[in-house]
Amino acid sequence: MATVNGTSKEYDYTGARLLMVRSQLLRRGITDERVLQAMREVPRHLFVPPEWRHEAYSDRPLPIADDQTISQPYMVAIMTQNLALQGHERVLEIGTGSGYQAAVLSRLAAQVYSLEYFADLAASARGLLQHLGYTNIEVIVGDGGLGLPAQAPYDGIIVAAAAPRVPHPLLDQLAEGGRLVIPVGSPTSQELFIITRHGEDYAQERSVPCRFVPLLGQEGWAS
Repeated sequence: MATVNGTSKEYDYTGARLLMVRSQLLRRGITDERVLQAMREVPRHLFVPPEWRHEAYSDRPLPIADDQTISQPYMVAIMTQNLALQGHERVLEIGTGSGYQAAVLSRLAAQVYSLEYFADLAASARGLLQHLGYTNIEVIVGDGGLGLPAQAPYDGIIVAAAAPRVPHPLLDQLAEGGRLVIPVGSPTSQELFIITRHGEDYAQERSVPCRFVPLLGQEGWAS
């Protein structure tokens, strides 16, 4: 609730969300209309702590529990666009966090599996996603760098945490033609890698510089 000239007024989250898409995504080269529409529809403000909701559509990551973050909208969009989803895919997300990225993916893929290292974050995201009616997302507690072999292979894997190297278990769990989008580098500075599987070969591209919280577990950094 905001106050204008002494009068209470509901904050226009829908207007802020549409402005975010125009000013932050379209202007930076996000062209996949399905991604843009998902970003127009998913209510990002419901995935951030109440004290940060006034910043929900700003051009920045925001803090959530366990010293984690909800990614900058542009980073969510460019990572999702690089998966090149058509609607029939099975996708694995590493790092559920607040559940926002999973909600966006759920609009673009048939099934989303989301792995979260912190059990309390997983429980919170699972409850919120169920409350909001996202029925094609399964949130699981686990070591993200090891993936989720029980449900493999995946047409897309997206990693919302910085890895020191590309985890081999994730490469192994990619389907033929599947894409892995992952930030790789040091704990404080990374580049976004896009890796596509062709049989036993993997084509690698580098995209934008980025900065994510560290990947924890056997394929990341110690907690």
